[in-house]
Amino acid sequence: MSITQTLQIAWEGLMLNRVRSFLTTLGIIIGVASVIMMLAISAGAEAAIAEQINSLGANLLIVSPIRGVPGASRTMVYEDAEAIAETVSSATSVSAEQNASQTVKGGSTTLEAISILGVTDSFPGVRDYAIGEGRFFTTEENDRGVKVAVLGYGIAQDLFGEESPIGQQITIGSTRLTVIGVMAQKGIVADVDYDGRVYVPIEIVFQKFMPTAIGGDRVRTIYVKAESPEVIESTISQVTTVLAERHDVDPAQPDFTIQTQQDIISTQQATTEAFRDLLGWVAGVSLVVGGIGIMNIMLVSVTERTREIGLRQALGARPRDVQLQFLLEALILSLAGGLVGVLAGVGGSTLFGALGEMRTEIVPLSIPLAFTAAGSVGIFFGYYPATKAAQLDPIVALRHE
Repeated sequence: MSITQTLQIAWEGLMLNRVRSFLTTLGIIIGVASVIMMLAISAGAEAAIAEQINSLGANLLIVSPIRGVPGASRTMVYEDAEAIAETVSSATSVSAEQNASQTVKGGSTTLEAISILGVTDSFPGVRDYAIGEGRFFTTEENDRGVKVAVLGYGIAQDLFGEESPIGQQITIGSTRLTVIGVMAQKGIVADVDYDGRVYVPIEIVFQKFMPTAIGGDRVRTIYVKAESPEVIESTISQVTTVLAERHDVDPAQPDFTIQTQQDIISTQQATTEAFRDLLGWVAGVSLVVGGIGIMNIMLVSVTERTREIGLRQALGARPRDVQLQFLLEALILSLAGGLVGVLAGVGGSTLFGALGEMRTEIVPLSIPLAFTAAGSVGIFFGYYPATKAAQLDPIVALRHE
């Protein structure tokens, strides 16, 4: 028999029990759709994380001290940031940061344990953070420690509601400051609420919120913005040289770390990989369950059609023709389920991303991968029933009731 004739007979066999055939494909449909949707959710989460982190500053280096390094002369101080700005040629701007937690009062509202960030005037440019209303403080105001403050969007809403905070007085701890600006809404990025902060000149934090006894000029972080992605490695090398010399440490064993945005993205993506693997296993189990369903139905079909098999063999059909017929039936079921599953997976991912809060991105490779997996499942789980049908004795099969 030709492959065309065998395929036609296989198709006719499936059409005799359309409802059963459709129900058999449901396992494959669910499995394939799960593969595509799970990968789309995972890819969307990774893309969202990368975009959020990159929104905090392009070509950014984040320099932080390492505590307790043997032989380290001191932690990072404000003069380190100034030295980097003066000597690192590929750095377009540098900002230092120190923080404190204080009570903030404005009008009739008091907010407890608010993060107060002491930064320099270059902070908005380094971190790509826009001003929503008013202005940021100047270099002169920062150097002189002028008592001004820029509120995060959420803090401004909490303290003043719909009223403009520009020109209003707030009290941080026991220090009164004048509000000169409000940052644009940023939201929560990497578990940090950027709208729930107050930004002040770093000298204010040094003078008012950090006792001299524990190092009044220490900084928690230095941000360095490189000219372009191509010079990031060169910038890291220059910053390492400057700080190692200032701290009197071996550049190979510094008392500070330098991270790039890509380092942070990679760290975050490592977390999502476990999530993606889990989703992949869940989807894989769905495909296996669908394959078991195909095997079960094909075994039932072989039993029901034993006389038909015997008759075909008596009319000249070879065992391999019978095997191919049932194998094609299993393959048709799995490929049909795979096709519907691909459509359901793509449509479901798009709909979920449009209507839900979680972002989804369809991974192009997942479509042929899922479809190929469906076909493989059909062949694997259909082989045993097909072989069993081919091995039937024609005489015994013809006598079967």
